[in-house]
Amino acid sequence: MEFRLLGGSGFKVPVLSLGTATFGGTNEFFRGFGTSDVAEATRLVDISLEAGVNMFDTADVYSDGRSEEILGEAIRGRRDRVIVSTKATFRMGSGPNDVGSSRHHLIRSVEGSLRRLRTDYIDLFQLHGFDALTPVEETLRALDDLVRAGKIRYLGCSNFSGWHLMKSLAVSERYGLSRYVAHQAYYSLVGRDYEWELMPLALDQKVGAVVWSPLGWGRLTGKIRRGQPLPEGSRLQTKATREGGPPMDDEHLYRVVDAIDEVAKETGKTVPQIAINWLLQRPSVANVIIGARNEEQLRQNLGAVGWNLTPEQVARLDAASKTRLPYPYFHQAGFQERNPFPAG
Repeated sequence: MEFRLLGGSGFKVPVLSLGTATFGGTNEFFRGFGTSDVAEATRLVDISLEAGVNMFDTADVYSDGRSEEILGEAIRGRRDRVIVSTKATFRMGSGPNDVGSSRHHLIRSVEGSLRRLRTDYIDLFQLHGFDALTPVEETLRALDDLVRAGKIRYLGCSNFSGWHLMKSLAVSERYGLSRYVAHQAYYSLVGRDYEWELMPLALDQKVGAVVWSPLGWGRLTGKIRRGQPLPEGSRLQTKATREGGPPMDDEHLYRVVDAIDEVAKETGKTVPQIAINWLLQRPSVANVIIGARNEEQLRQNLGAVGWNLTPEQVARLDAASKTRLPYPYFHQAGFQERNPFPAG
């Protein structure tokens, strides 16, 4: 398993991590991802470790905390062998302070995650989203205190806009506070918005991308093709996923899948393996989170590493997945001499 430095830190992470949104399934939204219990989760952790994948990503809101609890059980007795990543900011209760990135909520969130995970430290703690109601200074000072207390080792954020991330980094630099070294972001062959602003920022400021939903919200599983109904059991069938997931033009999706199918014939690899391998060759990407409802899916996704697409194959996939950029990005792209595409 290849390991890469996480942003501008000295911490190395595997290029793949196992996402645990499939653990629990205690509500309608997360049942669409999976319903792994402790026994199945432990088996998935075993397989991951055998393959060299020792990083596991979760969040407090995944199945209302049950995902963290199951992960804690699955890694019991081998905490020193694994990297645990979790997140907080979203609502975890009915009270007025049970949401956001205030000092009050973040300290309670970290304490709750530590308890559910059965550990005394979190390797990578990320804000699950930006809180525009809490001063950035308050958030970063609270996170810095948690780092200094030894409860968090590295900081990251997730789903930030470019200005959210840049303002946060500037505040950290101004006051000498711990800074974000990772940005967990949505990025896939059918969702390349990350490239417009967040990728150049990540390279300039040394913030490693931890990619979530590399298969485009379940669209690049190899089971969705032109003229065919959605497969039974697909989370795209659920109302929560249809309304909460990233929008997608069907014709664009089919064009990308057609290109992946061509490459699949040449390489003998599956659609998910090609989609993940493409991401691992993109600038700024440190880690790709893979999900799995079962052992078969996990083993297939693990097959995305240990080989590389050719430059010509990458170029074909780039062309098929290219979309018209919004302003000001289309204007900047017209002046490649001064605004070239980011290089890794």
